[in-house]
Amino acid sequence: MPPTKPLTSAPSPPHAAGGSNAPLVELKAVHKRFIGTHALKGIDLTLNKGEIHAIVGENGAGKSTLIKILTGAHEKSSGTILWEGREIGLRSPQEALGLGINAVHQEVVLCPHLSVAANMFLGIEEQGYGLLRQRAMIQRAQATLDDLGFRLPAAAPLNSLTIGQQQLVAAARAAMRGTKLLIFDEPTAYLARGETDLLFSLIRRLKREGVTIVYISHRLEEIFELADRVSVLRDGQLVASRAIGETSQAQLIRDMVARSIEQVHHKEAIEKGELLLEVAGLSGPGFKNVSLTVRRGEIVGLYGLIGAGRSEFVQCLYGRQPKTAGRVSLRGTPVKISSEADAIRNGIVLVPESRRDQGLCLNLDVGFNLALPIFQRLSPMGLVQRGAERAAVEKQISDLAIATAGRHAQAFTLSGGNQQKIVIGKWLNHGADLFIFDEPTVGVDVGTKVQIYKIFAELLKKGAGIIMISSYLPEVYDLCDTLHVFRAGRQVAAYAAGEVGHDVILGDAIETQGSRR
Repeated sequence: MPPTKPLTSAPSPPHAAGGSNAPLVELKAVHKRFIGTHALKGIDLTLNKGEIHAIVGENGAGKSTLIKILTGAHEKSSGTILWEGREIGLRSPQEALGLGINAVHQEVVLCPHLSVAANMFLGIEEQGYGLLRQRAMIQRAQATLDDLGFRLPAAAPLNSLTIGQQQLVAAARAAMRGTKLLIFDEPTAYLARGETDLLFSLIRRLKREGVTIVYISHRLEEIFELADRVSVLRDGQLVASRAIGETSQAQLIRDMVARSIEQVHHKEAIEKGELLLEVAGLSGPGFKNVSLTVRRGEIVGLYGLIGAGRSEFVQCLYGRQPKTAGRVSLRGTPVKISSEADAIRNGIVLVPESRRDQGLCLNLDVGFNLALPIFQRLSPMGLVQRGAERAAVEKQISDLAIATAGRHAQAFTLSGGNQQKIVIGKWLNHGADLFIFDEPTVGVDVGTKVQIYKIFAELLKKGAGIIMISSYLPEVYDLCDTLHVFRAGRQVAAYAAGEVGHDVILGDAIETQGSRR
C-alpha cells in the first residue's frame, strides 16, 4: 500500500508531520451530566497531532459519551475544549465535521439500501449539470477500496455485505474525507485477523499523514500492537494516561475494574453428555456440505474470515434460511426446521451477531425484551400474568447483574455490554437445549466477558450444548472443545481442543487453492 498516496482527489486539510507532540485537542475539566447520571467527571485529556491514542474502560465507563462530545453529538455540560490551542464549542456534528473530526462506530451508521460507492460519497456527491455522476463515483470508490486492499465491490448494495465488510466501508469512507481526527470505536469487532491487518495498515498510513487517531477497543492486545499512548476511563473519570511502553495488560485491567482478573477466558472442565445435535451434509445459501455434532456439555466453535460461511450456516440451522441439502437430527430424531419458530420449538435459540439490529427491541423496555420469548407461557388464559413476568425479568436482571435503572428502562439507554446481557437473558428465561452464540462478546469489556463465559459454564452444567462463532481466534481456541474452520463457504478442518496451534488454524482459514500462505 503506498504510504502517502491520497485516498481521493477530495481536498484535505493540511496535516502536521506524523508523530508531532503538538496538541490537536485538549479537554480540560470536561463534565457531562444527564438527568440522574454524571457520565463524565472532570476529564483532562490531550490528543497530540499524528498519534494513535487508545482509550479503554469497561462498558459504562464513559467512552461512548466522550466520543459523542468529540463528534458534536452531545454538548459538554461544563469545561473547556481546545482545538489547536483555540477554544471551541463542538455544539453539533456539523461543527465537528467542519473541523475534520470523523468517527467509525462499532455499529455501522450508513445507508444499507444505497450502494457502497453512494455511502462513501454521501454528503460529498460528485455532480455534473445537476445530475449525480454515479459512474465516476463508483470508479473512484473502487479505486480507493482497491488501494486499501479491501477487495469490496463499490457498485454493490451495502446491505449485500456482511457486517464486518460494512465496517471496512465505514473506515474507507472516513479516511477519504480529509480528516484531522479520526475515532475508531471497536473497529475490529466483526473482523477476522486478515481484515484487521488491512485496517491497521490504513490506521498506520493515516498516522504517517499526520492524522490523530483515537482507538477504542476491549481487545487489549490490539492496543499494544497499535497505540502510542493509552488512557483509562472508569466510572466517568480519567484514572490513568500513559505511554504504551510504560504499562501492561495486567495494569490496564486493574485500572479499568479496580481489581485483578486472573483468568479472562473462564473455562471449567465439564463432562460431556449424550449426543444433542447431528448435522450431516447441510448446504444452503452461502455454505456447502457442513457436518458436525454437538454433545450436551460441549462448546463447538466455528472460526473463519469474513464471508467464510459460519453465520450463513447457523442462520440455516436456526430456520432463517432454507437448506438445499443435508439433514439435521436433534436428540437422535431427524427434524425439519423451516422457520425460527420451528427452531425455538425444538429447543434451538440464537444470540445473533448484531444485538442492536437482530437481538433487541431498542425502543422498548428491558423487561419486555427479557420476557419476549415467554409471553405465551406467561399467558395461559390469554392474559399476561404480570407477577410471573415481573419475577422472571427481575431474576435475569439480578443473575446477570444487568446495570439498569429498572425493568422499565428502555433498552437503548443501556451500554453495549448490558444490552448483550439482555439478549442472552431472554433465552435463559425461555430455556433451551442448544444455544447458538454468534460473536457473543463483541464490544463488551473484560468483566462482562468473564460473566458471559461463566454463563456458558452454567448452561453446560445444566445439560445444554453450545455453538459459538467468534472472529477472535484466542477466544474460540481457549473456550471450545471442538473447533471447526470455515473458508469460502466450506468446512475445511476440525480440531479437538489444543490439538493444533493458532498458526495452523489461521492457515486453514486463509489457505487458497490448496496452498497455505
